[in-house]
Amino acid sequence: MTSPQAEWQKHVLGYADAINDYVRTGLADGWDKAGEEPSMPPMQHLLPHWLEALREVNQPGKDEAAHDAFRKAWPPAHAPLADLLDSQGIKSSELLLLDDGSMLLRAGAPYQDGPVLHLQGATCTDIEGIDFIGRCPQRRYFATCNDEGVTVTDGWLGPKVAELAWPTGHEDLPEGMEGEDLEDRPRPTRLIPFPDGQRVLLVSSSGIYVLAAGGARRLWPTAESLEEDGLPVRLDMEHGAISPDGKWIAVGGQDGAHQVFDAQLNMVSSIGPVGEYPHYAAFSGDSQMAIFNACHFYEGATLAVDVKDFPGLDTDFYDDDPRTPTVQEGARVYAAVHRQGEFIVGDAQGYLRAFGPTGRKHWHHFVGSTVMAMDISRDGNTLVVSTCAGFISTIRLDAGKAAPWQIGTGGHRELQRWLFWASFGRPLLW
Repeated sequence: MTSPQAEWQKHVLGYADAINDYVRTGLADGWDKAGEEPSMPPMQHLLPHWLEALREVNQPGKDEAAHDAFRKAWPPAHAPLADLLDSQGIKSSELLLLDDGSMLLRAGAPYQDGPVLHLQGATCTDIEGIDFIGRCPQRRYFATCNDEGVTVTDGWLGPKVAELAWPTGHEDLPEGMEGEDLEDRPRPTRLIPFPDGQRVLLVSSSGIYVLAAGGARRLWPTAESLEEDGLPVRLDMEHGAISPDGKWIAVGGQDGAHQVFDAQLNMVSSIGPVGEYPHYAAFSGDSQMAIFNACHFYEGATLAVDVKDFPGLDTDFYDDDPRTPTVQEGARVYAAVHRQGEFIVGDAQGYLRAFGPTGRKHWHHFVGSTVMAMDISRDGNTLVVSTCAGFISTIRLDAGKAAPWQIGTGGHRELQRWLFWASFGRPLLW
């Protein structure tokens, strides 16, 4: 009789092999030649055995060799866990990879209370007194916050360089509009220090602001939008990014076009999306290009703009403008990073998708469940990814050969996977 462990291993490896062959055939010869997409055999009966083994290998005293043996015996997979993920998976709204290889994680969606955690090796430590985290695009300055306000430090928990107050809700209102105090201080969706460490971009459902020592400024909604829609502000799909050189700020939300501001907070561009709802923005590492994603249900499309074209750029939804070419189709993007020669985006289907500045596809890699946050090492070789399944994956890019259980077209290798599940009490390593 086949053991539960051997059955798990057989199904996971067999499915990965089959789906990778299916994709290779589809990409090379057309999807009509690929046949029917493979499916994973039923595996629910194996979950109690997998869970028992997972808990056992996470007992105190287990070393790295024990974890390596467990991953080989019970290779990671998403499909067998799908029925559990809605109730078990804990989202994470920010994930930062530190230069020493450890990670900072803000557990929970932005609208939920959740701890900030430090993941180092096989240990997970709570960071007390901090509600949210962020880092500047040049990786030097960090922002933390609590009810008292936002603090910027030079390095993680390094010397303080700025202490900034929360916005009041009265900032940058149309002339004659009577303001309303915010019901509560904003819950950050993103918290991004500027490269000089003196200001912070606050993205929240209560509005998108730039925080500074002299007070906050509201970027979105603009005064013109407030005249039309009034108060209070309730944003959906709010997003923002700062170019690494600090010259440009890209913001947006479900209602309206993508907006770009200069460092003096003047709006310089209004860019019509190639989708129903603006959803995400990111800059290249050299600050020469920005990408803007818009979505419809779980699909989406991404356009690119050279920053030299920002001044005066004003396009409508779905405009066929050579300055705003579509560089990726299909992905509703929740997170993105850039390294030399390529953007890597994470989508709502659990895939990482890499493409070049003109839109040429490079590779894709499956993690499973909606990708929520990503970060990449300074040298571009290590990627960390969090998903709605409660997965926190560390992936060595360009490792040469993927593990046999991995699904994708790149030679990347997952090194470690944390599981943040509601019933665990503490995160466990897979």
